[in-house]
Amino acid sequence: MTTNLTEGKIITHIKSIAIPASVGMLFNTLFNVVDTFYSGKISTDALAGLTVSFPIFFIIIAISVGIGSGTTALSAIALGTNDIKTFHKLIRNSLILGFFLMIIIILAAPATSNFLFKLSGVKGETLIAGTNYMNTLFFGSGFFIFNFILNGALTAQGDTKSYRNFLIIGFFLNLILDPMFIYGWLLFPKLGTIGIALATVIVQVIGTIYLLYKVYKSPLFEILTFKSSTFSMHSIIALLKQGIPTSLNMATIALGVFIINFFILRFSDDITIAAFGAAVRVEQLALLPALGLNTAALTITGQNFGAKDIERIYDLRKQTLIIGVGIMVIGAIIIYPLAPWLIGLFNKDPSVITAGTNYLRIEVFAFPTYVIIGILLSIMQGIKKPTFAVYLGLYRQILMPIPLFYFFGIVLDLGVNGIWWGIVFVTWTSVLAAHLYSRKQLKNLVPSLGSLR
Repeated sequence: MTTNLTEGKIITHIKSIAIPASVGMLFNTLFNVVDTFYSGKISTDALAGLTVSFPIFFIIIAISVGIGSGTTALSAIALGTNDIKTFHKLIRNSLILGFFLMIIIILAAPATSNFLFKLSGVKGETLIAGTNYMNTLFFGSGFFIFNFILNGALTAQGDTKSYRNFLIIGFFLNLILDPMFIYGWLLFPKLGTIGIALATVIVQVIGTIYLLYKVYKSPLFEILTFKSSTFSMHSIIALLKQGIPTSLNMATIALGVFIINFFILRFSDDITIAAFGAAVRVEQLALLPALGLNTAALTITGQNFGAKDIERIYDLRKQTLIIGVGIMVIGAIIIYPLAPWLIGLFNKDPSVITAGTNYLRIEVFAFPTYVIIGILLSIMQGIKKPTFAVYLGLYRQILMPIPLFYFFGIVLDLGVNGIWWGIVFVTWTSVLAAHLYSRKQLKNLVPSLGSLR
C-alpha cells in the first residue's frame, strides 16, 4: 500500500484510492438497497416509513462523516509534513470526541425524531414504522461515528481497502440478518422495521472491532506513540473546525430531503414518497464513482497541501473532474431507459413504478452536478477551506428549494414534477458557485499557478 501521495502519478493514486472506496460504497448502497427491498416486502407503509426516516437518520451520518472527514483531512496534512506525533494525537482525540457525540445523540435524538416525524406530516402505519426504525438506530449511533473516524485514519494513509472490506462483509451479514429479524427466523420474534434497524446496529458493532484492528496493524500506526498522546483541546477544536462544516453541509441534505418530502405530500401522497425512496436508492448506485473520487480528492489534496505542492492539487482537480463527469454521463444514459425496471425491483405497485420512473428520468440531468460539487468541496476541505460547503448546502437544500418548489409546483402548476425540475436547476447553479469559489481559493495559494489554469 502506498502511504505517500505527494509523489508518483496522480492518476495512479486516484485509482488506488477511488476504486476501493467506490466498491465499498457500492456495497454500502446495496446494504441500504436490501433494507429498502425488505421494507417494501413488509408493506408500502414500511417503505414510506424508512423513506421519511432518511433525513433523521442522515443527521447521524452527517455527524459521523464530518468527524471522519475532519480526521482524514488533518491526518493527511500531518502525514504530508511527516508529523507522526500529530497524526496519532488526532486519532486519539477524534475517538474521544466521537464518544461524547454518541452520548449526546442517544440522549437527545429520540425526542427530536418524534418532532420531525410529526412535522413532516406522516401518520398512521407510516409513522409507526419510521419511529420504530429510528429509535432502534439511535442506540447504535456511536458505532457509526467510530467507524468513520477509524476509516479516516486509514484513508489518510491511502488505505480505502479496509473500509471496503468491512462494507462488503456488512452487506452479506445484513442480507442474512434482515430477514432473520423481520420474519422471526431461528426463534427470533418478528420485529418488522425494528429488525431492519437492529441488523444495521449489529453490523456496525462488528465493523468497529474490525477497523480498530486494521488501524492497529496499519503501516504508520505506532501503539506507543498513540498511548503517549494526551487529550488536546487544540486537536478537538481543529477537528471541529474541519468536521462541523461537513456535518452541517450533510445536515442540510437531510433538511433538503425533509423539504422534498413536505412538498411531495403537498402535491401527492405516500405512494410518491415510497417511489422517491426507491428511486433514491437507484440514484445512489449511479453516484458511487463520485463518492470514491471525493475520497481520493480529499486525501491526495491533504497530503500535497501539507507538502506545499499546490501544482499537484491543480492537476488532481482537473483529472478527477474529467473522470467523474464522464462516468456520470454514461450512468445517466444507462438509467434513463431502464428506470421502470429498476424501480420495479423495490416495489411492484404500478403507481410506485410510474412515480419513481418520472423522478429518475428528470433527475438524470443533474447527475454530473453531484460529482463536480463533491470533488470541489473535497479539495476545499483538503486545503482547510471547509466552510464554503455550509453556505452552498444552505443554498442547495433550503434557501433556494423552498421558493423554487413553490414556484414550479404551484405557480407553474407542475405539481411533483416542479420539485424534480427544481432540483436540477438548483444543482447546476450550485456547480457554478463551487467552480468559481474553488478556482479563486486555489489561485490565492499560488497566484502564478492559478493564472496557468
